Amino acid sequence: MLVSALILGLLGSLHCVGMCGPIAFMLPVDRSNSFKKVSQIGIYHFGRLLAYSLIGLVFGLVGKSLYIFGIQQQLSIAIGIIMIVLVLIPYKTLGKYNLSKPLNKLISKVKSNLGKALKKKTADTFLTIGFLNGFLPCGLVYMAVLGAIATGSLVEGSLYMVLFGMGTIPLMTSAIYLGKFLNSTVKQRIQKAIPVFVVIIGVLFILRGLGLGIPYISPAPMVEMASSAIECH
Repeated sequence: MLVSALILGLLGSLHCVGMCGPIAFMLPVDRSNSFKKVSQIGIYHFGRLLAYSLIGLVFGLVGKSLYIFGIQQQLSIAIGIIMIVLVLIPYKTLGKYNLSKPLNKLISKVKSNLGKALKKKTADTFLTIGFLNGFLPCGLVYMAVLGAIATGSLVEGSLYMVLFGMGTIPLMTSAIYLGKFLNSTVKQRIQKAIPVFVVIIGVLFILRGLGLGIPYISPAPMVEMASSAIECH
């Protein structure tokens, strides 16, 4: 399941370039010094990963809290269904509901601080920009958050989000160096692949929740495994 976070990031990074590309293009990197430029971009990505890790930690805790009530399997199935439904709902219909509306004040503050950071060139600028960038609303981040909840663990939830962020690094870095370099045909193909993969992740979460006893994909519930071990003895 953790591998799915990395692939979601890789496939979804085109969407990230579209959403966060302008921020990446405006990074005040030192273009006269290659080493300095690479280190500055690295610090920017570290800031994003730090933000994602904190988000994963919070939502991993949410998942852990739900697991305490013994509904881990039901939770995994529910999250898988939500992922699939969100993909199948037309974008125009989904656009009518602003999911980030309750956080509008916080998001406005993040954007304001991000704008100020982009004007600076101090040592901590790139870490600040990356960190704030990680908290901007994004549909793919919401999908990754669902995955973090489904892990039911603080550590795995945080790791899930970090792997998602790592998946976005190659294309985001290329965008900083090369700008808008992908042609429209490639963009369209990747954009079509994203919802398909999200559905696949959703199906995997549902299978995991069903506990069909399929190794790595749908392992048997721990209680069932413990019972089998007792019977063997």
